[in-house]
Amino acid sequence: ELPAPLLDDTHGKELGDEAAAVKSEDFQDSMKIAWRYQNLPKMEASPTTYTKFGHYYDVSKKMSPELCQSVKWHSFYLHEELSFESKKKVWNMNSGYAMLLQSIQRIISQEGFDGSDPQKKQRNVLRIGIQSLGSVLWGDDVCCSDAPEDPHSLTKFLYVLRGLLRKSLSACIVTVPAHLMQNKAIMERVTNLSDMVVGLESFIGSERETNPLYKDYHGLVHVHQIPRLNSLICDVSDTKDLAFRLKRKLFTIERLHLPPDLSDTVSRASKQDLAGSAKLLSSGCGAMAIGKKHLDF
Repeated sequence: ELPAPLLDDTHGKELGDEAAAVKSEDFQDSMKIAWRYQNLPKMEASPTTYTKFGHYYDVSKKMSPELCQSVKWHSFYLHEELSFESKKKVWNMNSGYAMLLQSIQRIISQEGFDGSDPQKKQRNVLRIGIQSLGSVLWGDDVCCSDAPEDPHSLTKFLYVLRGLLRKSLSACIVTVPAHLMQNKAIMERVTNLSDMVVGLESFIGSERETNPLYKDYHGLVHVHQIPRLNSLICDVSDTKDLAFRLKRKLFTIERLHLPPDLSDTVSRASKQDLAGSAKLLSSGCGAMAIGKKHLDF
């Protein structure tokens, strides 16, 4: 069920057409009242300008079986790996985590991704994807109770996994059901043992789903931690508020822009508050404030 990759430049054309449509709308909607700000530079919605970097996928289509078969890949399904024998703890951790580590270590050594061995031929990077780590499907109970029986298996697994990644030509992305973990201390340990932590908050089922301020977006993107390899501090991005939007074909991440509040009730209330505060200050400011006139400093 992986999305189909975009191998041509159709995504660039789609993004370019959308940017052109936004510019035409901005040109038509010229400012009548705040005309001074009309010639100021517009803030870009996307964090970076369009450059063909990385891979793009069409979320409306699925990856073809022919493409999956042409790529060399390995799979690990815990229920197929488990035998009917009694579950024994290896390395003093969950048996499912231990078997997964053994499988990753075997692939690294057999496929020539070990960084300590001299590379005789050019190698690619081993990409590892682990889904729903810490869930019940892995035989862990950190999502079931606030005081699990074995709260350290998950952190031990991540610690050993970091060692395997550091000495090999590999990278790993892990998804964790953070909304199910009741013990916040375990989630903090998982964050500290990761290089980069990003969270997605969907608007479905929340009050923001019906809020007109967020009608253009489907959720928020939280950047909890940025990689800081070989340095004491990490580079802090100037963009704090990010939101994602699922279009017809693309999943895009943009800067969160809230529309201006143009309601009459808020404007009238603010005017009344301003006039009331001016009236209170008129006694102390003498002739500078007469009646409901604003103060000039």
